[in-house]
Amino acid sequence: MARSCPISTSFIIISVLSHFTSSIGLRISPDGLPDELKSLDIGPRIRVDPNATRMASKDFGKLVHPPNPAAVLYPSSIEDIASLVKFSYNRSFPFSIAARGQAHSLRGQAMAPHGVVVEMRSLNNDSRGSRIRVTKIPISGSYADVGGEQLWIDVLQATLKHGLAPVSWTDYLYLTIGGTLSNAGISGQTFRHGPQISNVYEMDVLTGKGELVTCSKDTNSELFFAVLGGLGQFGIITRARIALEPAPKRVKWILMLYDDFSTFSTDQEHLISINGLDYLEGSLFLQNSPPDNWRSSFPPSQYPRISSLISKNGIIYCLEVVKYYDELTNHTVDEELQELLKGLNFLPGFAFTKDVSIVDFLNRVHSAELNLRATGLWDVPHPWLNLFVPRSRISDFNSGVFRDILPKINQTIAPLLVYPMIRSKWDDRTSAVIPDEDIFYAVGLLHSSGADDWEPLENQNKEILKFCDQSGIKIKQYLSRYTTKEDWMNHFGPKWRTFEDRKAQFDPKMILSPRQQIFNST
Repeated sequence: MARSCPISTSFIIISVLSHFTSSIGLRISPDGLPDELKSLDIGPRIRVDPNATRMASKDFGKLVHPPNPAAVLYPSSIEDIASLVKFSYNRSFPFSIAARGQAHSLRGQAMAPHGVVVEMRSLNNDSRGSRIRVTKIPISGSYADVGGEQLWIDVLQATLKHGLAPVSWTDYLYLTIGGTLSNAGISGQTFRHGPQISNVYEMDVLTGKGELVTCSKDTNSELFFAVLGGLGQFGIITRARIALEPAPKRVKWILMLYDDFSTFSTDQEHLISINGLDYLEGSLFLQNSPPDNWRSSFPPSQYPRISSLISKNGIIYCLEVVKYYDELTNHTVDEELQELLKGLNFLPGFAFTKDVSIVDFLNRVHSAELNLRATGLWDVPHPWLNLFVPRSRISDFNSGVFRDILPKINQTIAPLLVYPMIRSKWDDRTSAVIPDEDIFYAVGLLHSSGADDWEPLENQNKEILKFCDQSGIKIKQYLSRYTTKEDWMNHFGPKWRTFEDRKAQFDPKMILSPRQQIFNST
C-alpha cells in the first residue's frame, strides 16, 4: 500500500514542481507551475507564495507549528478539488491533502506539511450561485442542501428566510459544515436531537481516490457513516443535507446557580429525561474563573453577588436552560417553564432569566468573539481540553479535577463546561466515539492564554488525563489530541478495526488529513 509522502519528495520524483534547493524543502519558482498541473486546469488556482503557505499553517489553537504546505489550492468548484485528489492518488508517490475550512482546529488537524491545503471557503466564489438550498416539505421533513465549506451562521440566516432552522447546533456558528460533521458537532441541543452528525440525511463526499460519491443511510452507507465523525480520514464533505424544523422566534433563557455538584448533576439529568426544554448546558466557576468571562450570560449587575458566592464556596455550578417560543406559544411559555423547572434545587435568589431572539441566542458566542478581538484576546493560544466522561464517574471527576486540579493553577482560566448527553441520540455506526454508558457528560475546559504562558495550562491538561487514567475513569477525548497509532487504537477501541478497514477502502494511499496523525506520522 502506497503511503502519502511530502509533496516536496513526490513532486521531485514525478517532475511536477521544480526549482528546489534540497530534498527536504522545495523552493517553488515564481514563474508558475509546470505544464502537468496546468493541464488539470487548476494551475491558476494554486498558490505557492509564502503568504499563502504560512496562512495555511495557522489555526485557532496556535499550539503547534509544523512545516508549511508546499502549495495551497483555492478551488472555484468541486471539480478543482477532485482533480487535485485524483492527481495525487494516481501517482506512485502521492502527496498529502488537507481540507481547511475556518481552521478552528486546536492542533493543526487541518494542515498538510509539505503537501497541499485546500481552502474550502474559496468555493464561495462559485459562479453557479448559492451553495445553500432550502427545500420545504411540511409532511416528510424539510432540509437544506449545504456546501461543506459553508458556515453554520450562513445556514441559519438562509433557512430563517423560509421560517426554518437546523435542529442541532454548536455553541459557535462561525464553523464550516464539513468541519463540525467531521467531528460530531455538539451543544446544548444534543441531549434532545443528538449531535449534528445525527441530523444529516445525505452527503456528497470526495474520497481519497478522487471519487465524488453521494451517500446516505441507505445508499453507500459505509462511506456515509465513516465520514460522520471521521476526522477527515475518508473523504472531503462537499455537500450535506441537513434536517430542518420550523424555526422559533424567541427564547426564554434561564441560568440557575448551585453550590453542590450532586444536586446540580441530579437536576441536569432530571431535565434531560423529560420533554419540553430545547437546550441545556452546565458550567462551573472557580476563584480563578470569574463569572464575567467571555462566555458569561449573567446580568452584569449580578457579578458582585456571584463573585461573593464563588469566594464563599470556592466553586459554583451553573445550570443553563432554554425554551423556544413564538407568537403562538407566547402566552403559555412562562407557565410551561415553571412546570418544567418545578422541584429543582438551585440556590434561592440565584436564578436569572433573559428573553432574546433566536438569532441572538444561537449566535451568542460571536458577540463575545468581537469583544475579544477588539482587545487582542481572540488570536491567542487555546490549550483546550474536551472530554466525554461516563456518568458513573462524573462525581469522581468533579472531586479530582474541578475541585482539586483546576484550582491549583495561578492563572485566570476561561469557561469550564459540564453537561449531560444521552447515548441513544448518537448513531453508533458513525466513526464518532463516546463512553459506553446511557448518559455521559461533555466537559469543555476552554482555556486561553498569552502567547508565552500556555504551557502551564497544557501541563494541567496532561495532569487531568493522567488522573483519569490512574483513577480508571474511561473518558473519551472529543477533538482528540493523540499522536501515536497505539493511542488512537485505544481511543477507538472496538471501532478501530472498522475505522482501519474504512481507511483502506476510501483512502487507501492515506492522502487525506495527515495531521490527525492516525495513519501518518507527520
